[in-house]
Amino acid sequence: MKPITYTRGQALPDLLARRILVLDGAMGTMIQRFKLTEADFRGDRFKDHPKDLKNNGELLSLTRPDVIRDIHEGYLAAGADIIETNTFGATSIAQDDYQLGSLAREMNLESAKIARAAADKFSTPDRPRFVAGALGPTPKTASISPDVNDPAARNVDFETLRASYYEQVEALVEGGSDLLLVETIFDTLNAKAALFAVGEYFEKSGQRLPLIISGTVTDASGRILSGQTVSAFWYSVRHAQPLAVGLNCALGAALMRPYIQELHRVAGDTFISCYPNAGLPNPMSETGFDETPDVTSRLLRDFAVEGLVNIVGGCCGTTPEHIGAIRDAVVPLPARSLKRAFFYKETA
Repeated sequence: MKPITYTRGQALPDLLARRILVLDGAMGTMIQRFKLTEADFRGDRFKDHPKDLKNNGELLSLTRPDVIRDIHEGYLAAGADIIETNTFGATSIAQDDYQLGSLAREMNLESAKIARAAADKFSTPDRPRFVAGALGPTPKTASISPDVNDPAARNVDFETLRASYYEQVEALVEGGSDLLLVETIFDTLNAKAALFAVGEYFEKSGQRLPLIISGTVTDASGRILSGQTVSAFWYSVRHAQPLAVGLNCALGAALMRPYIQELHRVAGDTFISCYPNAGLPNPMSETGFDETPDVTSRLLRDFAVEGLVNIVGGCCGTTPEHIGAIRDAVVPLPARSLKRAFFYKETA
């Protein structure tokens, strides 16, 4: 297999071979800390919009970019090497729920620009910071029926997903992303549409960015929602030649551990990422989740001691305090070693 030469993020393979990199934490959890109102989400531009917009966090990149900038900078100050764009739900398919699908390109472009400016502010020659263009799942799934009484029913097709993801990828790269992150995958067919769009963009543009693919094991079955085991999931996305594959969301680190161990065993030719929730949901907690920074960081340190991970961070319920504690816990430890290095070309 011909090794990949990246046009952006070229330093990442070498950095990952030398040390564990730290990803940022939750965006939604931090947005909640600002206690924003419907008016904040709307701004002047959308004050007469017919749909409620308060839960549309991606819209804040247009109406309250200062909030998104502050969140990025908080994670960078805590020690994150990689920050994600505020684009988890910024596909046209997801934004159609708010009657804002036509703004998907603008949301992705502006979100990437905000993250790029924050990363550049904190980058130094000895400590570069990177922007991951985030592609999340959509509210519609290609392999799971929306109707329990009709298992064959579908509310979206592959081509619609592909086109929506292509628009997102194009804007994320134009806005300054260093790498792409297809995350929180619970339907592998949706993910394949995203990966097809990524590959199509690479071929058309001549760009080639590092790619991270992150699945979500939803419960103790050890499978993603569309039915695959972790190993089967890896083999079904391996063709995309990701820089890293991993798991995020749904589970805390303790429950995620056996599935990261499984990925470690089967994915010897790529790096491993892991960014769990802060334990289990807890409505009495400030973040909505159980684990304090000390608990999450201690668990992820154990992953590093076992040699399981190359990238660690946090998902739902994690904050800059969690990310700072995680960084302190893993920085002294060596990164997981690859058994084979098929997918990327070492930087000179």
